[in-house]
Amino acid sequence: MTLAKGYVSSAYFTIGAFSLGFILVFTVCNFFIDWTEFFNTSPSLQKELNLLLPIVFVFFCLQLVFKLITTIYAADQNHSMPGKINFYTQFGSLLLIWMLTKTNESSLLLFGIIYSLLPVVILIFLNLFAFGNRYKEFKPSYAFCKNEYIKGIFGLGSVFFIIQISGIILFSTDNLIISKLFSPAEVVPYNVAYKYISIGSMLFSIIAAPYWTSITDAYSRGEMKWIKKAMRNFHRISLFFVLVLFLMVLVSQPIYSFWIGSKVEIHYSLTLLMSIFFGISIFVTPYTMFLNGTGKIKLQAIQGILVALINIPLSIFLSHTLKFGINGVILSTIICLIPGLILGPIQYHKILTKTAKGIWNS
Repeated sequence: MTLAKGYVSSAYFTIGAFSLGFILVFTVCNFFIDWTEFFNTSPSLQKELNLLLPIVFVFFCLQLVFKLITTIYAADQNHSMPGKINFYTQFGSLLLIWMLTKTNESSLLLFGIIYSLLPVVILIFLNLFAFGNRYKEFKPSYAFCKNEYIKGIFGLGSVFFIIQISGIILFSTDNLIISKLFSPAEVVPYNVAYKYISIGSMLFSIIAAPYWTSITDAYSRGEMKWIKKAMRNFHRISLFFVLVLFLMVLVSQPIYSFWIGSKVEIHYSLTLLMSIFFGISIFVTPYTMFLNGTGKIKLQAIQGILVALINIPLSIFLSHTLKFGINGVILSTIICLIPGLILGPIQYHKILTKTAKGIWNS
């Protein structure tokens, strides 16, 4: 019990300290950045952006801290909590934004605050509820924040952190690239196609979530036969959802017409590329879950750093130099996922057959 509370306390206070440092650095940088030029938008929005961006960044850093509660739930075999948080956040955001459209108070600043604030509010309430009830004995305390626990967290945890940051860079820079190379208006069709196809991926992630801790438990017990059987079932599920994505492409145009009318034109090629992107992500998920569950993630980290560095220049080359337009941005992300499509299965089979050595086994 003391050990668990020590790790929980150390994680909260350490991530909190890092987040505070990020906020201070961003606050200083904010005085020297022209966000209207950065986002390639109207100079009239400069005042709003100078106020909005620090708010968004502060709430993002707060999420890093309060989202740790979902890890505790996952460790307690409660895998549905992240999905519930995502649902409540999306539903609440849509409801509040719909209410704003019925008033005269709508603005970029208000919309940005809603999207940034709501997840933090939900996570804060979840933390208060969890540490006041089910996980009361694990409530973070500064007295339990010790170097021995911090070292334990930032061993394997630091590698996971590198993978997550690389993922954020890879998956979160597309909108910025499109806005910078083309215009903010071009971000709209990209996001509509992304949100539509991501529905299938979201459903898959809910089903996939329990496999991580289950594989970790089975691997620690040496139950390789169970892992093989579970992975076969996992593969069948992933292939089913890949097929679902391509079915979604076939019916996409009628759904777009019903959803957004004729206000935004979304080309079939963009939807197809988006389905390929999510299809690859779904297909490699069983291997990623296995590697995460066994802690063999250094190869993932190296791969993540490389693709994060490659993605932006490759996006610019494909979309601007080769004139592929916004399709070039998602095509770049697809290309960056291909190494994982190859290396993941190889590493999985090496570990399962006990032939993994060096980077394949670390």
